[in-house]
Amino acid sequence: MESAPSLPISISYVSGRYLLFSIDVVTYLRREHNICGVLIGTLPQIPQQNVFLGLPLELMPEEARLLVDKGVACIVDEVKAHDGMRSLLEEDRRAYLRDLETQGQLAARILADRKEQQRVQSLKEIDEKRAKGLAAKAAKAAQAAAEIQATETCRSSTEAEESASLFAPVDEKTSTSRTTGTTTPAPLAVMAVTPTTSYPPLPEPAAAEHRLPRPDVPLSYPLFAHLHSLGYFLSPGLRFGCQYVAYPGDPLRFHSHFIVVSAEWDEDIDLMNIVNGGRLGTGVKKGFLLGGPQKRRDEVESEADRVGTVRTFSIEWAGM
Repeated sequence: MESAPSLPISISYVSGRYLLFSIDVVTYLRREHNICGVLIGTLPQIPQQNVFLGLPLELMPEEARLLVDKGVACIVDEVKAHDGMRSLLEEDRRAYLRDLETQGQLAARILADRKEQQRVQSLKEIDEKRAKGLAAKAAKAAQAAAEIQATETCRSSTEAEESASLFAPVDEKTSTSRTTGTTTPAPLAVMAVTPTTSYPPLPEPAAAEHRLPRPDVPLSYPLFAHLHSLGYFLSPGLRFGCQYVAYPGDPLRFHSHFIVVSAEWDEDIDLMNIVNGGRLGTGVKKGFLLGGPQKRRDEVESEADRVGTVRTFSIEWAGM
């Protein structure tokens, strides 16, 4: 089992976005803290990759704030953190490039070994199929020879031996020569390794001057934190016309149960919006969850106090 990253995790703040560039951090937060985020990485020259996006992972402000409040992560100003790149010593730069080359050689060797194993396995399967075919043909030939020998009793024993020799099994030395023979391996080309983070060669940005205050969050944050504390995975709900989509487990294993909309306790809600939400939720086989804290921001000292007063209501359109 992979080891957990050192805490607090650095969340990169870049152009108003909260980003994660390490796959180890992404898998850790998904497994241990129910944080999914949204993959936004793509290559402009490969449009097909837009279907399967990669790193970095973008977090909602609510997700970043939740991790900071739990002490799991901190927000890092990447512009200040990367000022040290200019002062990087030439020796450190060369050592880093050598390390990348070593990783590329290791990756090329692993890939070559895997291809060789697949080649040997394929040849083995081909030879096994060929051997089975030859054995079946030899069995049929022997049976036919026996029938001929039984029906033609008038022939001499010499003729019977010649008939049997016509259906002898084929020598299998030629079929196994490919697997026993040795081939001269081609020189391995070093694979290019593109790192996704700047640490190393830069040290982890743990300095206080690189850290930013807690993210500003919308009024829906107490509802987000309340549902997260109940074990739900939450993702952006734009495609369903809501604020969040709530999953009872990892979205890779479960369908979502609720489309979530937040409202203040004393906020006026148009009845048609409730009707529309109920119809929409039922139409996409989900519940319409409406909720919010009972206390306003000016009535409490922190957002944590509002999280503890959240109430939720599930609405379902019964006529569909």
